[in-house]
Amino acid sequence: MRTSNFLSLILVFCFLVPGQGQQTRPAPQSPAPAKPGQQEPSADQDVIRINTNLVQVDAVVTKGGKQVTDLNAEDFEVFEDGKPQAITNFSYVSNVPAASANVVSAPAKKTEGPVMPAKLQPHDAHRTIAFVVDDLGLSFQSIDQAKRQLRKFVNEQMAPNDLVAVLRTSGEIGALQQFTTDRRVLITAINHIKWNPSSRVGLNVFPSGQEVATRQDSSGDSYLMTLRALRYIVAGLGSLPGRKSMVVLSDYMPVVKNDPGVSPYSAAPASPGGAASMPASGPGDAAGSTGFDVETSYQQQLQRIVEFAIRGSVVIYAIDTRGVPDTFPSAGDTFKLSGPSGRGGRQLQGMLSTRSGMVFGGREGSAAMASQTGGFLTANSNDFEIKHISDDQQGYYLIGFRPVDESFDRKFHHLTVRVKRKGFAVRTRTGFYGVTDDEARAAQQAASRSASAALGSPFGLNEITVRLTSLFANPSDAGSLLRSVIYVNARDLSFTDGPEGSHNAAFDVDSVLFGDNGMVMYERSQTATLQLKEQQYARILREGVVYGFDVPVKTTGALQFRIAVRDKTSGHVGTAGQVVEVPDLRKDHLALSGIALGAGTDSAQVSGASVPSQSPSGNASAEEAGSVPPVRRFRQGANLLFAYAVYKAQLDSATHLPQLTSQSRIFRDGKLIYAGETLPIAIAGQPDLQRITGGSRIQLGSDFPEGEYILQIIVTDNLAKEKQRVAIQWIDFEIVK
Repeated sequence: MRTSNFLSLILVFCFLVPGQGQQTRPAPQSPAPAKPGQQEPSADQDVIRINTNLVQVDAVVTKGGKQVTDLNAEDFEVFEDGKPQAITNFSYVSNVPAASANVVSAPAKKTEGPVMPAKLQPHDAHRTIAFVVDDLGLSFQSIDQAKRQLRKFVNEQMAPNDLVAVLRTSGEIGALQQFTTDRRVLITAINHIKWNPSSRVGLNVFPSGQEVATRQDSSGDSYLMTLRALRYIVAGLGSLPGRKSMVVLSDYMPVVKNDPGVSPYSAAPASPGGAASMPASGPGDAAGSTGFDVETSYQQQLQRIVEFAIRGSVVIYAIDTRGVPDTFPSAGDTFKLSGPSGRGGRQLQGMLSTRSGMVFGGREGSAAMASQTGGFLTANSNDFEIKHISDDQQGYYLIGFRPVDESFDRKFHHLTVRVKRKGFAVRTRTGFYGVTDDEARAAQQAASRSASAALGSPFGLNEITVRLTSLFANPSDAGSLLRSVIYVNARDLSFTDGPEGSHNAAFDVDSVLFGDNGMVMYERSQTATLQLKEQQYARILREGVVYGFDVPVKTTGALQFRIAVRDKTSGHVGTAGQVVEVPDLRKDHLALSGIALGAGTDSAQVSGASVPSQSPSGNASAEEAGSVPPVRRFRQGANLLFAYAVYKAQLDSATHLPQLTSQSRIFRDGKLIYAGETLPIAIAGQPDLQRITGGSRIQLGSDFPEGEYILQIIVTDNLAKEKQRVAIQWIDFEIVK
């Protein structure tokens, strides 16, 4: 990269590099080699199919509560509508990934190495899990425990290549784009879970009489909104490959046979027992409308969710978030134990009986969805048994058989899977609908190649090579923004010959900023047109197309910014995405901008930092210079240049100056391989003490092996309170020879 280019980048990001000294570099340690792991399933194994040649059913087998993984086809028998079927295809699919050197577990401390999120392809071995928090059906009392257990899963039980989403049933739901391997996005989503005043459940798990009366009018609408959200999420999951799971956390999901508009919260609960029976719908429902008929009953709404789960290979697990329920009176209950003819005693007995009925009846709907899709309900547990649910998804059997022609009559066909030996339990879907995958998904597959579909998918498309660097900045009092730079490999574009020997191409660029629960915070569509002369064309092919733009941000937390590039001629699509943490600058806490990177094979000193000198040709390409900013790829031996801005530093009462120090560290495979000295950030010449710039360079010696790395910057404000004095930012990059 030329000197002028990097300086322009620094200025654009409001980074004027001060005189932080060059840091010494110890010899890096070689990472441990990756351990050999299991073979990943093929695409054919990984996708559950229903067509005229094969019906595949997924099944989990347990014995004594533990999953069994070493059975053979001869151990099973399969029945369709009570008739035995010959097993023609059989395999066990493991969702336990091979040990990888590119992904690590979550750091134990804030200052330890940040986690490199796994980059998944559609057929990588992984678990796909949607945790759906029914905040329209959770009491205030249950919210904190739900958040606590979800954080525990993310921090302690989530595997590096698990594809996970944390969604709420209230508000806007963008199901697919919330699926991520990045723990930051998930923790942000968990932190945003709050008790909803519109919840059909009040402050406490069991309502007082007055609370029931005040919620009868609105809780029916609340339950309908919950069911709509669940169906929407199941439909989104159905478009993802492989076996997926939806984990529903709710206080109250009964099977209510009355029509919508009558409160399920106050309706007479069903008698104690297990999952309620819900009959399958009639012909055509499996591939029918994806919407809801408001005139149908809640029971039919629940069954519609089951239908889409079966069609989309989604296993539903249910969690009764009431934990171990205490049905005895609380301080909010008002009645007298004394009275004529034992009236108070009868009141107490009636309350205990009603609450006992609510315990069982309130979980019948979720239990029914789980049992019919191959999952299960966890209840009477204060830790929600999320680890049990997680362990249950470590793998499954795929069992296939050849169907008869009558199987594709658009009706529901019951399936039974058994293990011939005693002592084994089998959980699987209760059946399938006689509509082939080709019929059900033809329109969906056609739409999946659009730029809008690519933006919503958790998997990237790479028909066009696209790279993105998007950094948080607050350059003025006008507000916070993301400053984004996009790189497009011009060799992936379709050029046509134009007049006077020109070379022409055009591509669409769609960008979306997703906030909490999939809410679209910003979106933009634009078309780029290239009309290049011969010399420009040769340069573009060499260096690619690089351009930038600003995105205003009005919210805080971990946001997902995604772009999709679609070539006008070929229709090919490429996507890129980045999670950007936006600090809340309204608080008096130390904060950092994103980190801008540059590199060069030669260097000159500018403002105390090292920047590369201009190539002798005056026209350095990405290959010659070692890096294009959005690519973040650097050659061995190059100087890694970095710059950032510090916000909200405290000022000394006497000197009116801040006292800031910084340290740079580099991680590979979760291991610290470089730690610079802790040095003061120079304050002299800083034009704005609320936006202090820092930066330096690190020489990437030839002893840094090829691979992916993380640069971490730790800034300490020595004048701030202990909990507000440290700010950390990081960015990933790659070293090549």
